[in-house]
Amino acid sequence: MSKPVLHTVLCDLLDIEYPIVLAGMGPTVGGGQAGVAGPELVAAVSNAGGLGVLGAAGFPPDRLEQAIKRIQDLTDRPFGVDILLPSNVAPRPKREQRERPSDPRELLPEDHRAAIGGIREALELPDVEAPRADVRTPRFTPQDQVDAITGLQVPVLATGLGNPAPYVDQVHEAGGKVISLVGNVKNARRVADGGADIVVAQGHEAGGHTGRIGTMALLPQVLDAAAPKPVVAAGGIGDGRGLAAALAMGCAGVWCGTMFIPTQEANLDEFRKRRILAARDEDTRVTRLYSGKTMRNITNELIEAWEDSGTEALPMGLQGLLIADIAEAAKQGDRQDLLMNAAGQISGLLEEIRPAAEVLQEMVAEAVEIFEQRLPANVRAAVAV
Repeated sequence: MSKPVLHTVLCDLLDIEYPIVLAGMGPTVGGGQAGVAGPELVAAVSNAGGLGVLGAAGFPPDRLEQAIKRIQDLTDRPFGVDILLPSNVAPRPKREQRERPSDPRELLPEDHRAAIGGIREALELPDVEAPRADVRTPRFTPQDQVDAITGLQVPVLATGLGNPAPYVDQVHEAGGKVISLVGNVKNARRVADGGADIVVAQGHEAGGHTGRIGTMALLPQVLDAAAPKPVVAAGGIGDGRGLAAALAMGCAGVWCGTMFIPTQEANLDEFRKRRILAARDEDTRVTRLYSGKTMRNITNELIEAWEDSGTEALPMGLQGLLIADIAEAAKQGDRQDLLMNAAGQISGLLEEIRPAAEVLQEMVAEAVEIFEQRLPANVRAAVAV
C-alpha cells in the first residue's frame, strides 16, 4: 500500500513530509529537569515525517547543547527547539541577595507561604523541603539559549511564550526558521511583524500554557491578521479530523502536544500518561498554580484547593519556587496525582500508549481519507438534500 500524501506550504518551509509539528513540551513540576518532548520523542516525530520540537524551557546552554546533539544522533531530519520568552516573570534577585548564602524562600511573600502550607496540611502531605539551587547560582539568558541553538545549526527556533523578534535575524543568518506561538490576534500581528516565519494560533482547548479564546474562533481571525505568513493550528486537535478541519480553514498545518504525551517515547512517567488516558472531556482545568501563567492540566485536589483558596499566583519563577515544597511532598507522600499533568481537552480521545510514529501516521491517513472520501460524500449528500 502506498504512503498517503498530505503536503502544504509548511512542508516546503520546514522540509518535512507531513504538516504536523510536535509541541515543544518542557519540564513538568515534580517531573525532573528533562522536558516531556525530549530527544527520543523529537526524533520519533521527525523520522515519521513531521517536525519534532524539543521542549527546552529552562535548559542552560550546556544541557541544551547535549540534548540537541542527542537528537542529531537519532535523526537526520529537520527538528526544532522550543524556548520561552515570557513577560511578567520574577525579577532577578538583587546583588546583595546573590552575594550571601540565602534560602530562596525568603523571596516569597509570607501570606503565600502560609496559604500553601495550609493546603499541604489539609491534604495531609508530609512537611518536607525540595532541593533547590542557591539564589547566587549564575543565571543564563534567552540569548545564551539562542546562541546554542544557532551554533549547532538547529533548523527551527520555536517560542512558546513571548516575541522572538530580537532573535529572528540571528536565526535566519544561521539558515533557520522561527515559529511563534500566540493565543490572540494582537500577539499574532506582533510576532508576524517581528519577522516570525510561522505563527501558531493556539486555542483555549490546548494543554499547558494557553489563552482565553477557543480554537475555532481564533483561527480565522489569526489567519487574517498574520497573512501572508502561514498559520498553524493548535488546541483541541488530536486526530485526523482535527487536522483536516484546520487545513480546510486555511491553516498550513497543526501543532500537537497532548496526543503525543501517551506515547512510548514521551519523557513522562507512566502514571501521568495513564491519567491522561483516563481523563474525559471535562477532566481538565486551567490554573496558574504550577507556573504563574494560565496552564491547562488534568485536574486534581491540589488545583481545586489552590483555586478555592483565592490566593493570587506569583509571577513566573516565584510561583514555581512557592510550590516546590508541596510538589516534593506529593512525590514523597505517594500522591503523584497532585503533580503537574498538563493536557488538553482532547484527552478524552486518547485510549492507549502507542509509538509516536503510529500516532502521526494514523492522523495523516485519517485526514487524507476525509479529503478523498468522507468530505466529498458528505457534500454530495448535503447538495442532494
